[in-house]
Amino acid sequence: MSFLELLSQRTGSVLQTFQITVCLSYHQNLDALDKKFILDIVSGCIEQKKLLDVVINVFYAQSGKCLLKADRNQLAIICYFSMFLIDDLGLECFSKIVNSLDIKKMHKFLSFFFNITNLSTWIQGEWSQIYDAAYVERNWIAPLLRWHPEIDILMAQLASRMSRGSQFKKSTKKNTEPHEFSLTKPKARPLPAPEPIPLQEKHQLVSFKFQFYQRLPHEKILQFTIEYQIKSNSVMSQIVRSHDAQLKFDSLHTSGSPATHKLNNLPIRLNTTAILREGALYNRQVEEDLRRMEQLVEGAGEPSSFLQWQKEMRERDLQEELAQVERRRLEGRISYEEAALARTRIMERNQKTALLKKEETAKLMQRYANKRLQEEKEMRDLVQQVADGHKNSKAAKVKLQEFKQRIVKEVSEQSGELLRQALEEAQAELSRKFEIICQIRAIESVPLIRHKFVDETETAGHELLGEMSLAELRERLAMLRNAEQREHQYRRGRILEDKKSREQLLLEQLDTIALHRTALGQAAARRQEEKRARRELQQGVAEDERVVALQRRLEERQQERQRLKQGEKTKAKITEQSATHALKSWNHRKVTKMEEQHWADLEQRLECQVQQEAPNTLSQKKNTQGLDISL
Repeated sequence: MSFLELLSQRTGSVLQTFQITVCLSYHQNLDALDKKFILDIVSGCIEQKKLLDVVINVFYAQSGKCLLKADRNQLAIICYFSMFLIDDLGLECFSKIVNSLDIKKMHKFLSFFFNITNLSTWIQGEWSQIYDAAYVERNWIAPLLRWHPEIDILMAQLASRMSRGSQFKKSTKKNTEPHEFSLTKPKARPLPAPEPIPLQEKHQLVSFKFQFYQRLPHEKILQFTIEYQIKSNSVMSQIVRSHDAQLKFDSLHTSGSPATHKLNNLPIRLNTTAILREGALYNRQVEEDLRRMEQLVEGAGEPSSFLQWQKEMRERDLQEELAQVERRRLEGRISYEEAALARTRIMERNQKTALLKKEETAKLMQRYANKRLQEEKEMRDLVQQVADGHKNSKAAKVKLQEFKQRIVKEVSEQSGELLRQALEEAQAELSRKFEIICQIRAIESVPLIRHKFVDETETAGHELLGEMSLAELRERLAMLRNAEQREHQYRRGRILEDKKSREQLLLEQLDTIALHRTALGQAAARRQEEKRARRELQQGVAEDERVVALQRRLEERQQERQRLKQGEKTKAKITEQSATHALKSWNHRKVTKMEEQHWADLEQRLECQVQQEAPNTLSQKKNTQGLDISL
């Protein structure tokens, strides 16, 4: 046994023990029997891993491509239960275990594993390579085939559950429950600042007239107030009317109110074109009438007979057209009925052909069923032959191994011969290369003369137009260099002359500038002397007595004018105050006078009413006294 195989076995055992310890750590709270059962299952799965891998690998390759690799352990355990523990557990316990897992995965795996074709063909063949064929047939294949009907019932239950689970379940709609809005509570508004209480003016004392007015009854007071309101309203309306009459807004541009209705029989003025057009129309009508009269005079026929004939012909054509329309309608109805009859005939014919087809298909199905049974029988025989052939597979393997060893021995002998030939050829090639290298080194050791003599006066001999020797080229280059130096000297002289002329011009300009500056300095000096002389003269004038007196007088006049301005301002203030006081007093007198006049008018009215009502009251008293006496 090699080192790698030993290492793989050791690592496999370590992984198995790790899986067992992890499984037991998750189930520490279980009973001893449950722990023993789980440990037996895990150890059995590890022990029979080769048998389980045969089924699981092919299942993943064919039917389980959409499944996860994490489900491999579940499928392995279900396969182990089906092979070794289904007799001990029973169908009920096994179905509970299957129903506790994913239904779709279990249905797919059980339908694959308990398929009779799979069990009796390749599964049995693969297991027979690991164990003896008779042992496999007796202990695993036969029990699985015996449990096949019960497993079919279980798979039917799983399929029904899958179909029920795939149906769409209508979810009950929940009624909407209203909730209150979570509004923030408004902040308490601050109290407004208290308004300042206005100070009441002092009331005047109630006059005697007002006291007299208060002594009157309520009806009289109401009558007086109503009359006063009516008169005041009439006076105000007259004032507003007179004020509006004085206002004139665009009175020059206004026009009268428009007419309420317009007349439609107004004459229409025609232009020249309209008049000519209308005259031509009338002339044309007159000419047509005259032409018709002339034709009648000449003996032309009256068109009334033609018109009568035309009318009759039109009526006849209309009758023929109506008859044709009726014929077409009837023909359409007839074609519709014929089409309906044709459809019924076609349906009957189709029914007959369908019955014939059904009979033919029934015969074909019977023939196909017989053929299928024959094929199944042949397949069963073929499976039996394959199973018999697997029994002799060990002897065939030994023969195949001996044949392979013989082939390997022959191939190794041939390869050794080829290696010897290749080694000899490589040795000959190496010796040939060594000889060539020696020859090359001998050739390189011979010295070479590399010096070449050149005549500078000869040309290269390329036969070009501008071809020249090296000496001529040097002479020409020297001549060009001298010419370039002369040109350089000439340019330098020109530049120096220009620079000198520019300097001379600058000097002349400087001379003129200096002259101007001296002249300006002299003029400034003269102006300074004149200013100094003028200042001395002003000082002398200011020191004169008359000038001083005049300045003093000017200051006095200015002060006096300021005093007059202040006096005028104070007088204006005093007059304004007196005017406002007089206006207030006049207004007060006017108001008091109006009140006195108002109360005087009221007293006069009351006196008149009292005088008018006094005789009536006396007569009423007399009447009442007379009635009392009579009673």
